[in-house]
Amino acid sequence: MDFNLGESQKMLSKAAQDFLTSQCPKSLVREMEEDEKGYSPELWSKMSEMGWMGLVIPEEYGGIGQSCLDLAVLLEEMGRACLPGPFFSTVVLGAFTILEAGSEQHKKELLPQVAEGKLFLTLALAEPTAQYTADSIKTEANPGHDGWLVSGTKLFVTDAHIAKYIICTARADEGISLFLVDSQSPGVSCTLLKTLAGDKQCEVVFDKVKVSSQDLLGEIGRGWSYIKNVMPKILVAKCAEMLGGAEQVLEMTLSYAKERVQFGRPIGSFQAIQHHCANMAISLEGLRYITYQAAWRLSEGLPCIKEASVAKAYASDAYQQIVWLAHAIHASIGFTMDHDLPLYYRRAKAAELAFGDAYFHQEVVAQETDL
Repeated sequence: MDFNLGESQKMLSKAAQDFLTSQCPKSLVREMEEDEKGYSPELWSKMSEMGWMGLVIPEEYGGIGQSCLDLAVLLEEMGRACLPGPFFSTVVLGAFTILEAGSEQHKKELLPQVAEGKLFLTLALAEPTAQYTADSIKTEANPGHDGWLVSGTKLFVTDAHIAKYIICTARADEGISLFLVDSQSPGVSCTLLKTLAGDKQCEVVFDKVKVSSQDLLGEIGRGWSYIKNVMPKILVAKCAEMLGGAEQVLEMTLSYAKERVQFGRPIGSFQAIQHHCANMAISLEGLRYITYQAAWRLSEGLPCIKEASVAKAYASDAYQQIVWLAHAIHASIGFTMDHDLPLYYRRAKAAELAFGDAYFHQEVVAQETDL
């Protein structure tokens, strides 16, 4: 079994790491946490020129047509850099959902704009219960003149404040359906939430928002089946981000342990510190292999519901464990806001809860396992 990346993937990883190291310093990350937009248009434009927005969009829709494995390579480097901005919401949440449920007209109209970096999308899924199950969807879509009237409240909608379109899950008489909602439509209100990670998540309220029949994504009543098909890609993409962040945390901790001198020698020479570093490395390797196994299955078109949930359950715990041990080694310096470690701690906690925590995905794995 060959776990090595291909040459093109190694080139993508190296190019992304070099680019983000120079173009996305931690000073920019901190600046974007305070900026209402949450992203740098200049950086976004440069990323678009590199073709990243169209990496997994098929060539017939203006993209490059690469696989989920390639996307995982790119997202790993984005996680390492704590990249701010709407890449995940637009490409992973938005474009993947349109590819799964959208009509040919939707794909031809929207995906080329995504690939060019000219269109922001997002997915409105979670509601006040903060659950990721079909039963939790209470937003309603009632028949109206030449379309639907959507009413309800969505929480934790990433980058909704800058998205042109919000893909909204809503319950119609026939079941849950997906609606493509223009964020500027009358009746849509968006409020930025104050979050631990400083990312841009929103509360979006739909008050009898008119949605045309042409902006129903897929078939009426089949919305949750589309979400179930897209969710493994979302989970693996999030795990790849978490992997990159965990890698950076281990690297900075190893450097610190070699440089910090206490009792006349580097703290890395003490067995307790060595064991902490070893446990971090063990957790990281498990996270790496479990994430890339799932990404490979997605790229091969193999079933991946269980594998994606296994990866998310493991990643949710492993990333936090790695950061906790890093804090133990760094001690007080690692808790200062000028240090980079708090950036990763806060993102590890936010990523744990995104799209279901470890307990939620353990339940999914149990349901998918023959007992």
